[in-house]
Amino acid sequence: METPTAATGAGVTPEVLTAFEGHRRELCAYAYRMLGSSFEAEDAVQETFTRAWKSYGSFEGRASLRSWLYRIATNVCLDMLDGPQRRARPMDMNGPSRPDSTLPAPQPDYVWVEPIPNALAFGADPAEHASTKDTLRLAFVAACQHLPATQRAILIMREVLRFSANETAQALTMSPASVNSALQRARATMSKVTPAETDEYDEANEQQRKLVDDFVAAFEAYDMDTLTTLLKTDVALSMPPLELWVSGPQDVAAFMLGHGAACRDSRMVRLAGANGLPAFGHYKPSGEPGRWTPWSITVLELDGGAVAGLNFFLDTDRLFPLFGLPPELREPA
Repeated sequence: METPTAATGAGVTPEVLTAFEGHRRELCAYAYRMLGSSFEAEDAVQETFTRAWKSYGSFEGRASLRSWLYRIATNVCLDMLDGPQRRARPMDMNGPSRPDSTLPAPQPDYVWVEPIPNALAFGADPAEHASTKDTLRLAFVAACQHLPATQRAILIMREVLRFSANETAQALTMSPASVNSALQRARATMSKVTPAETDEYDEANEQQRKLVDDFVAAFEAYDMDTLTTLLKTDVALSMPPLELWVSGPQDVAAFMLGHGAACRDSRMVRLAGANGLPAFGHYKPSGEPGRWTPWSITVLELDGGAVAGLNFFLDTDRLFPLFGLPPELREPA
């Protein structure tokens, strides 16, 4: 990010810019929940800071700096959501496919809920991380996309950020009564569209850590017999930007051995996490010995000691740089 000088806005000092930056990650997480895209969330935060720099002279401190920035961020997100398009997951668009179904053509990137690196969304406070991690789940963000934009903002501000009705009303230029009414409608919609919760991932949980390690070992060995024992009975495998998804351990294995056979001998590079979940940079063989090329950002969902979701995000040209991954892997000489 290019940081502006103090001349950017009246009264904007280096200290103020530092204070802005202190809110970057939580604002990015908020914008991501609103927009369903890491890239759009980063753009929204940048636009928020630009508007804040330009209008800082009119900020009179009647609200906290944090509340003021959220008010600007909300308006930025509402501007960006001025249209009918909502992001989704493949599971939201149709029923599961047979593992041997013809692969559909990729859909544009704006169709899909994208993953977000933990580093963009979580601050340094572990307590804050724990309290907000569940609302960055892919399923929660996808469910939020069913809400009209203003209801989406109200739900996130009230239920996730714990803003009061008055604070939320001020941010949206509404009455507290209107905020409360919209919140009830948003809750009713979310109760219908939010899937059952999966387990939160805790690096300190030895059982979860072993499950993830076992999955990676089985996948890299392409041992489908072992891999299927690690999967929940209703596990879902999806691969945005493809609409196709498959469900159930046997169909997952059949898909891997059919359309997915090119992933045999893959390499999984562990990431710091995405959406509060275990995540990997997935490289597949290039055809050249000792060289692997990007295939997906792979995000695992866990539930009850098993893998409940296999999310392969195939837009590597955009996602690998976002996660700081190299464009290829090579065996050491």
